[in-house]
Amino acid sequence: MRVIVVGAGEVGTHIADSLDQDHEVVVVDRDERRVDSITYEHDVMAIEGDGTSGQMLDEAGIDEADLVVASTDDDATNIVVCGAAKTVDDPFTIARVKKTDLLRTWERSDGAFGVDVMVSTDLHTAETIVDIVNLPGARDVDSFANGLVRMAEFEISSDSPVAGKTVADADRFESLTFAALIRDDDVVVPTGETVIEAGDELVVIGSAENTREFAGTLSPLPTLEEADEIVIVGGSEIGYQTARLFEEHGLESRLVERDPDRARELAEQLPKTLVLESDATDIDFLVREHVGESDIVIAALDSDEKNLLVSLLAKRIGVERTLGVVEYGEYVDLFETVGIDVAVNPRWVTAEEITRFTREQRTENLAILEHDRAEVLEFEVDDESLLVDTPIREAIAELPDGVVVGAITRDGELITPRGETRVQRGDHVVVFAETPVIDVVAAAL
Repeated sequence: MRVIVVGAGEVGTHIADSLDQDHEVVVVDRDERRVDSITYEHDVMAIEGDGTSGQMLDEAGIDEADLVVASTDDDATNIVVCGAAKTVDDPFTIARVKKTDLLRTWERSDGAFGVDVMVSTDLHTAETIVDIVNLPGARDVDSFANGLVRMAEFEISSDSPVAGKTVADADRFESLTFAALIRDDDVVVPTGETVIEAGDELVVIGSAENTREFAGTLSPLPTLEEADEIVIVGGSEIGYQTARLFEEHGLESRLVERDPDRARELAEQLPKTLVLESDATDIDFLVREHVGESDIVIAALDSDEKNLLVSLLAKRIGVERTLGVVEYGEYVDLFETVGIDVAVNPRWVTAEEITRFTREQRTENLAILEHDRAEVLEFEVDDESLLVDTPIREAIAELPDGVVVGAITRDGELITPRGETRVQRGDHVVVFAETPVIDVVAAAL
């Protein structure tokens, strides 16, 4: 299919990268340097220009486009792009927005703005934060099959109880699959004899209950329901949405906001959240308010450097787990190395959500791991699937290396896949695969 991506920043580049092998992709951006960069690094056509212009959309081939993705950093621009695309032809349109209010307006108005799907960066980031907080020690979390299946990624430290053990010894849970080990630059699909090493990133897929139990064996930290104290630093939209979601879970967090007017506004909107007006980079304030006794500190300020500073200060006064919002993807690994336990990048979160809609229609959910090195996807099995009425062991043998069937759901029940398990038509299957072969896997399954 032909895809037009307007905006060649981190989100647009990630989307173009995920599609360029199997689709005709055209990227439009006003910035000449971005256009040159994406042309050099990816097999796409890149055009310098204004994506809101009908003439520019004509040049990009809007009359032949199946999908238009508006992924610039400006909400209004993205909405105008979608509206302009609809006036020329009728492609499927996806708009990235930051303001949650725009999302709510779009949800109440069928087909408003000419947008078929709207993805809110701030809301999805907050949802990601809450999911990660709810699973102690996890670096990444995603749900599949209406919550029946959970995927989680854990970093294995040298003192982890599974470090040095084989997968057969470590996997003591009935409804859990050790799907992969990400080791240095390699993705390892483990067998029972594979030894889990310190420094590995372990990806597991299974029931929500068993995933949580396994997380508990790796980390003594409390779950969301068990947490006594949660502190959110920063009254940004992400900070606000995170606090609101905590309230929906019945939890009372504390939120620190420096600006008096914003603090007053948040206090009115968050009745179950204690809003403190102060500068959270002041260590005397943190000590005075006993922030060091909290279970987790979430840094959601408007600056990556400030979020890192808050995380370092929180660690210094005794906070065991810190999570920070990091706007620039190139900082994520660095910040996780020097002071933030988990860094959440809003652009990557958004790119993952948008990418899910660009996959084949049979793909119902998608998680992207380790900066697009691997993916976990869910799909409903039909009569043409390689899996239908065939033992999983035989079906997987027909696929490229690096593919693992992690979970099966049937009529609302979870089935843990084994070599002799046979998948039936209508089952939902959750599969792990390395990104280079994901389209082959999706087409076969």
